[in-house]
Amino acid sequence: MPKDPTDTVRLIERLRAGDREAFNEVFSRHRRRLRRMVEMRLDWRLQARLDASDVIQEAYLEAVKRMDEYLRDPALPLFLWLRLIVGEWLTRLHRHHLGTKMRDPGREISLYRQALPAASSMALAAQLLGKHTSPTQAAVRAERMLRLQEALNALDPLDREVLSLRHFEELTRTETAKVLGIEEGAASKRYVRALKRLKDVLAALPGGLEGL
Repeated sequence: MPKDPTDTVRLIERLRAGDREAFNEVFSRHRRRLRRMVEMRLDWRLQARLDASDVIQEAYLEAVKRMDEYLRDPALPLFLWLRLIVGEWLTRLHRHHLGTKMRDPGREISLYRQALPAASSMALAAQLLGKHTSPTQAAVRAERMLRLQEALNALDPLDREVLSLRHFEELTRTETAKVLGIEEGAASKRYVRALKRLKDVLAALPGGLEGL
Protein backbone atom coordinates (compact mmCIF):
# COMPACT_ATOMS: atom_id res chain seq x y z
CA MET A 1 0.00 0.00 0.00
CA PRO A 2 1.16 3.59 -0.45
CA LYS A 3 3.43 4.73 2.35
CA ASP A 4 2.30 8.30 1.79
CA PRO A 5 -1.06 9.35 0.21
CA THR A 6 0.70 12.27 -1.47
CA ASP A 7 2.82 9.73 -3.35
CA THR A 8 -0.32 8.35 -5.00
CA VAL A 9 -1.36 11.90 -5.89
CA ARG A 10 2.02 12.44 -7.58
CA LEU A 11 1.65 9.20 -9.53
CA ILE A 12 -1.80 10.24 -10.75
CA GLU A 13 -0.38 13.61 -11.80
CA ARG A 14 2.30 11.76 -13.78
CA LEU A 15 -0.41 9.65 -15.42
CA ARG A 16 -2.33 12.78 -16.39
CA ALA A 17 0.87 14.12 -17.92
CA GLY A 18 1.14 11.02 -20.10
CA ASP A 19 3.82 9.17 -18.10
CA ARG A 20 2.71 5.58 -18.63
CA GLU A 21 5.59 4.21 -16.58
CA ALA A 22 3.76 5.66 -13.58
CA PHE A 23 0.99 3.12 -14.18
CA ASN A 24 3.45 0.25 -13.92
CA GLU A 25 4.60 1.65 -10.58
CA VAL A 26 1.02 1.90 -9.35
CA PHE A 27 0.09 -1.61 -10.46
CA SER A 28 3.28 -3.16 -9.08
CA ARG A 29 2.61 -1.49 -5.75
CA HIS A 30 -0.82 -3.13 -5.47
CA ARG A 31 -0.13 -6.42 -7.26
CA ARG A 32 0.18 -8.49 -4.05
CA ARG A 33 -3.16 -7.35 -2.67
CA LEU A 34 -4.86 -7.78 -6.03
CA ARG A 35 -3.49 -11.31 -6.32
CA ARG A 36 -4.75 -12.10 -2.82
CA MET A 37 -8.18 -10.86 -3.88
CA VAL A 38 -8.18 -13.26 -6.85
CA GLU A 39 -7.05 -16.16 -4.67
CA MET A 40 -9.93 -15.52 -2.27
CA ARG A 41 -12.57 -15.26 -5.00
CA LEU A 42 -11.52 -17.60 -7.81
CA ASP A 43 -14.07 -20.41 -7.98
CA TRP A 44 -12.59 -23.69 -6.75
CA ARG A 45 -13.78 -25.41 -9.94
CA LEU A 46 -11.44 -23.21 -11.98
CA GLN A 47 -8.33 -23.35 -9.83
CA ALA A 48 -6.83 -26.20 -11.86
CA ARG A 49 -7.38 -24.25 -15.10
CA LEU A 50 -6.66 -20.66 -14.13
CA ASP A 51 -3.75 -19.14 -12.26
CA ALA A 52 -4.12 -15.95 -10.24
CA SER A 53 -1.12 -14.44 -12.05
CA ASP A 54 -2.85 -14.91 -15.42
CA VAL A 55 -6.00 -13.21 -14.13
CA ILE A 56 -3.93 -10.28 -12.83
CA GLN A 57 -2.10 -9.94 -16.15
CA GLU A 58 -5.35 -9.81 -18.14
CA ALA A 59 -6.76 -7.25 -15.72
CA TYR A 60 -3.57 -5.19 -16.06
CA LEU A 61 -4.05 -4.97 -19.83
CA GLU A 62 -7.69 -4.00 -19.33
CA ALA A 63 -6.74 -1.30 -16.83
CA VAL A 64 -4.16 0.15 -19.24
CA LYS A 65 -6.88 0.53 -21.88
CA ARG A 66 -9.28 2.16 -19.43
CA MET A 67 -6.87 4.43 -17.57
CA ASP A 68 -7.94 7.54 -19.49
CA GLU A 69 -11.53 6.74 -18.53
CA TYR A 70 -10.53 6.66 -14.87
CA LEU A 71 -8.55 9.89 -15.06
CA ARG A 72 -11.57 11.69 -16.54
CA ASP A 73 -13.75 10.63 -13.61
CA PRO A 74 -11.82 9.22 -10.63
CA ALA A 75 -14.88 8.32 -8.58
CA LEU A 76 -12.95 5.68 -6.60
CA PRO A 77 -9.48 5.70 -5.03
CA LEU A 78 -7.04 4.29 -7.57
CA PHE A 79 -6.48 1.00 -5.75
CA LEU A 80 -10.21 0.31 -5.44
CA TRP A 81 -10.63 1.07 -9.14
CA LEU A 82 -7.89 -1.44 -9.98
CA ARG A 83 -9.54 -3.94 -7.64
CA LEU A 84 -12.83 -3.40 -9.44
CA ILE A 85 -11.18 -4.02 -12.83
CA VAL A 86 -9.66 -7.26 -11.51
CA GLY A 87 -13.02 -8.29 -10.06
CA GLU A 88 -14.86 -7.58 -13.30
CA TRP A 89 -12.32 -9.67 -15.21
CA LEU A 90 -12.67 -12.48 -12.69
CA THR A 91 -16.46 -12.38 -13.07
CA ARG A 92 -16.05 -12.54 -16.84
CA LEU A 93 -13.85 -15.63 -16.54
CA HIS A 94 -16.34 -17.29 -14.18
CA ARG A 95 -19.16 -16.72 -16.65
CA HIS A 96 -17.08 -17.93 -19.58
CA HIS A 97 -15.97 -21.16 -17.91
CA LEU A 98 -18.95 -21.92 -15.68
CA GLY A 99 -21.93 -20.31 -17.40
CA THR A 100 -25.16 -21.31 -15.66
CA LYS A 101 -23.17 -23.31 -13.11
CA MET A 102 -22.45 -19.99 -11.39
CA ARG A 103 -26.01 -20.19 -10.08
CA ASP A 104 -25.40 -23.32 -8.03
CA PRO A 105 -27.38 -23.13 -4.75
CA GLY A 106 -24.20 -23.81 -2.76
CA ARG A 107 -22.43 -20.78 -4.16
CA GLU A 108 -22.21 -17.74 -1.90
CA ILE A 109 -23.81 -14.54 -3.17
CA SER A 110 -21.62 -11.46 -3.15
CA LEU A 111 -23.07 -8.45 -1.35
CA TYR A 112 -20.55 -6.17 -3.01
CA ARG A 113 -22.44 -3.44 -4.81
CA GLN A 114 -20.66 -4.17 -8.11
CA ALA A 115 -21.51 -7.89 -7.74
CA LEU A 116 -17.96 -9.24 -7.80
CA PRO A 117 -17.50 -12.92 -6.95
CA ALA A 118 -17.77 -13.50 -3.21
CA ALA A 119 -14.91 -14.83 -1.13
CA SER A 120 -15.53 -18.56 -0.76
CA SER A 121 -15.67 -20.33 2.58
CA MET A 122 -13.15 -22.82 1.17
CA ALA A 123 -10.63 -20.06 0.46
CA LEU A 124 -11.22 -18.45 3.85
CA ALA A 125 -10.77 -21.79 5.61
CA ALA A 126 -7.54 -22.48 3.69
CA GLN A 127 -6.17 -19.08 4.71
CA LEU A 128 -7.08 -19.65 8.35
CA LEU A 129 -5.37 -23.05 8.38
CA GLY A 130 -2.28 -22.00 6.47
CA LYS A 131 -0.51 -24.03 3.81
CA HIS A 132 2.28 -25.78 5.70
CA THR A 133 1.08 -29.34 6.23
CA SER A 134 3.13 -32.52 6.07
CA PRO A 135 1.76 -35.56 4.19
CA THR A 136 1.09 -37.33 7.50
CA GLN A 137 -1.11 -34.43 8.58
CA ALA A 138 -3.19 -34.39 5.40
CA ALA A 139 -6.17 -36.29 6.86
CA VAL A 140 -6.22 -34.13 9.97
CA ARG A 141 -6.03 -30.97 7.87
CA ALA A 142 -8.90 -32.15 5.66
CA GLU A 143 -11.07 -32.69 8.74
CA ARG A 144 -10.18 -29.23 10.05
CA MET A 145 -10.97 -27.72 6.67
CA LEU A 146 -14.47 -29.20 6.79
CA ARG A 147 -15.00 -27.89 10.32
CA LEU A 148 -13.83 -24.42 9.35
CA GLN A 149 -16.00 -24.33 6.24
CA GLU A 150 -18.98 -25.39 8.34
CA ALA A 151 -18.25 -22.56 10.76
CA LEU A 152 -17.80 -20.00 7.99
CA ASN A 153 -20.97 -21.10 6.20
CA ALA A 154 -22.86 -20.52 9.46
CA LEU A 155 -21.87 -16.86 9.38
CA ASP A 156 -23.90 -14.13 7.75
CA PRO A 157 -22.64 -13.60 4.15
CA LEU A 158 -21.75 -10.00 4.97
CA ASP A 159 -19.66 -11.18 7.93
CA ARG A 160 -17.71 -13.50 5.63
CA GLU A 161 -17.21 -10.66 3.19
CA VAL A 162 -15.96 -8.29 5.89
CA LEU A 163 -13.54 -10.93 7.20
CA SER A 164 -12.16 -11.42 3.70
CA LEU A 165 -11.82 -7.71 2.98
CA ARG A 166 -10.19 -6.70 6.25
CA HIS A 167 -8.33 -9.79 7.40
CA PHE A 168 -7.20 -11.43 4.17
CA GLU A 169 -7.33 -8.81 1.42
CA GLU A 170 -5.88 -6.31 3.90
CA LEU A 171 -8.21 -3.46 2.99
CA THR A 172 -8.26 -0.52 5.36
CA ARG A 173 -11.38 0.46 7.27
CA THR A 174 -11.93 3.27 4.77
CA GLU A 175 -11.48 0.98 1.76
CA THR A 176 -13.79 -1.66 3.26
CA ALA A 177 -16.49 0.92 3.89
CA LYS A 178 -16.28 2.16 0.29
CA VAL A 179 -16.41 -1.38 -1.10
CA LEU A 180 -19.49 -2.27 0.96
CA GLY A 181 -21.16 1.13 0.64
CA ILE A 182 -21.44 1.67 4.40
CA GLU A 183 -20.03 4.15 6.94
CA GLU A 184 -16.49 3.59 8.25
CA GLY A 185 -17.70 3.16 11.82
CA ALA A 186 -20.22 0.56 10.71
CA ALA A 187 -17.53 -1.31 8.74
CA SER A 188 -15.25 -1.38 11.77
CA LYS A 189 -17.99 -2.62 14.10
CA ARG A 190 -19.05 -5.22 11.57
CA TYR A 191 -15.49 -6.57 11.39
CA VAL A 192 -15.21 -6.88 15.17
CA ARG A 193 -18.59 -8.62 15.33
CA ALA A 194 -17.63 -10.95 12.48
CA LEU A 195 -14.47 -12.02 14.30
CA LYS A 196 -16.44 -12.68 17.47
CA ARG A 197 -19.13 -14.65 15.65
CA LEU A 198 -16.52 -16.78 13.91
CA LYS A 199 -14.87 -17.53 17.25
CA ASP A 200 -18.23 -18.40 18.82
CA VAL A 201 -19.22 -20.69 15.95
CA LEU A 202 -15.86 -22.44 16.01
CA ALA A 203 -16.08 -22.93 19.77
CA ALA A 204 -19.48 -24.57 19.33
CA LEU A 205 -18.16 -27.16 16.87
CA PRO A 206 -17.16 -30.66 18.08
CA GLY A 207 -13.69 -30.31 19.57
CA GLY A 208 -14.06 -26.55 19.83
CA LEU A 209 -11.10 -24.39 18.91
CA GLU A 210 -8.48 -27.05 19.62
CA GLY A 211 -6.13 -27.62 16.71
CA LEU A 212 -7.49 -24.76 14.61
